[in-house]
Amino acid sequence: MWCRKCNIETNEKLCPICGTETVEDLPVEIYWCKSCHTPVIQTVKQSDRGFCPICGKKTRYMSSDLRPVFPEERLLMEILQGVEPNTYAHSSVWAENNRYYIDGKATSLPMKLFQTADTDAIGDAVRKYQSQNDSVYFMENIQVFFRANVNRLNYLKDEAHAFVKETAAKFGREKIVISFSGGKDSTATAHLVTTALSDPSIIHIFGNTTLEFPLTEEYAKRYRDEHPQAIFIEAKNEDQVFSELCEDIGPPARMMRWCCSMFKTGPISRVLNSLYGNEQILTYYGIRKSESVSRSKYNRVENGSESVKIQQQTVASPIFFWKDIDIWLYLLSEGIDFNKAYRLGYDRVGCWMCPNNNQRAQFLSRIYMPEQSKAWRDFLVRFARQIGKPDAEEYVDSGKWKARQGGNGLKAAGDVKIKFTNCTTEDHAKIYKLVRPYDDELVGMFVPFGRVAPELGKKLLREVIVMDATANVPILSIQPFSQDGYDYAVKIKTMNIADHEGLQRQVAYQIRKFNACRKCLKCESLCRTGAISITNDGYYIDPKKCVHCKKCVNAKYLDGGCMMDKYLRTK
Repeated sequence: MWCRKCNIETNEKLCPICGTETVEDLPVEIYWCKSCHTPVIQTVKQSDRGFCPICGKKTRYMSSDLRPVFPEERLLMEILQGVEPNTYAHSSVWAENNRYYIDGKATSLPMKLFQTADTDAIGDAVRKYQSQNDSVYFMENIQVFFRANVNRLNYLKDEAHAFVKETAAKFGREKIVISFSGGKDSTATAHLVTTALSDPSIIHIFGNTTLEFPLTEEYAKRYRDEHPQAIFIEAKNEDQVFSELCEDIGPPARMMRWCCSMFKTGPISRVLNSLYGNEQILTYYGIRKSESVSRSKYNRVENGSESVKIQQQTVASPIFFWKDIDIWLYLLSEGIDFNKAYRLGYDRVGCWMCPNNNQRAQFLSRIYMPEQSKAWRDFLVRFARQIGKPDAEEYVDSGKWKARQGGNGLKAAGDVKIKFTNCTTEDHAKIYKLVRPYDDELVGMFVPFGRVAPELGKKLLREVIVMDATANVPILSIQPFSQDGYDYAVKIKTMNIADHEGLQRQVAYQIRKFNACRKCLKCESLCRTGAISITNDGYYIDPKKCVHCKKCVNAKYLDGGCMMDKYLRTK
């Protein structure tokens, strides 16, 4: 444990000097050795910090993190700078975001350049010179990098292996899964877990979002071929088409990434449910706290209902405290194959059109994926005009579309609005507007509240009674209804409870699901028992599996009762 305030190491959770909470990870800094032309990774507690472990000469502070610049990206950088290709072929080149370090000297490429550059001309230049691209010195320099950081590498491996063995010991080997995305972090995690446990046959689940880089799909296939003993399962949403959903509910945005639940978490949840039912499993993820502010708030092991997206998982992260440079030190020194997109300059390889991608990533896609990038931009411009943006192209090219919130301008936005009237003849009864006819699917959505008992209702009115799961008394009356101004409606009455408004609020959540469900699969991921299934046939809750925990109608776990409320709500 480490106290950042006092800069001391301790075994206590609270610092013995200042009393503040300590952290597990030691702050890391990267120094540059001018003599050896290589970065040196050092922690703040090292007694020899500031000196090169190879030559012993004094080093200087360089950065908080780095990634190697492969020859392919180095060529692109040379073209962008307007220098002769291979000018830096015999230099040690590293980068942090848009800042490049050439033999330790920093130079930056302005973000505006990535937005305005002529990607057609740049792409032609890359293709022209790539056959002449010199990569000999790169590997020589990487060997020096290994020698300078061998102690760091050994520490990372020993600590991660110990963590994997400790967490795996609490689960049977048959209940251990590796989450594989095709990115560098999940690649490092998969290698660490299989080597630490000496078990190459551990289940790998590849969440194919259908929005992967072509190079990611190539790498996933290559990984599968190179690891024949691994049980490699692809989780993929075969029921939804991303482009059609974008037309309906708008493209994903930073605060509205509906695609994650629909095309990644949901399909993975389905695979896990088919393999393990409602059994709790351990999944190793390649999550690192330095990746983002939100991930810095995670714990290295998570199993809480509010923290884990798929409820039957306990999530463990062997590389939680690693930096980018640590990942590359491990992958390159161990000779591990990785996604070739990183060689082109991408620093993350999730979905290629993700709204979290920066301008540089979009620039790279315009060079290496020109057809897909043009089609995506054309859609965004058309969408911007549809929702009334006066300067649609500026809205798209400046990245403002990524900050979009709600369903303004979308016809689908009306589906999440709960419209009702209070019944004038019965207390605690509301008449809700439906966007489609009352049917068994709607009735089935009330299974979480208790036993659905149509036999107890008035048959002429097609009334259905819901019995409380614990007290076995009727708490809901559901029946189709005719109401002026509503094409379709349902009357729902609450009874035999103290908090009528609270129960009606949860009822309204189910009405919203019925009206607005786009099969985002969030409900499936939330259900620990696997009772909820959402297919082309509709939304179904299995009464034999449902334990009436009501997480699916609780705003604590599902704000608004339906993810579409977040994505389509208007002010």
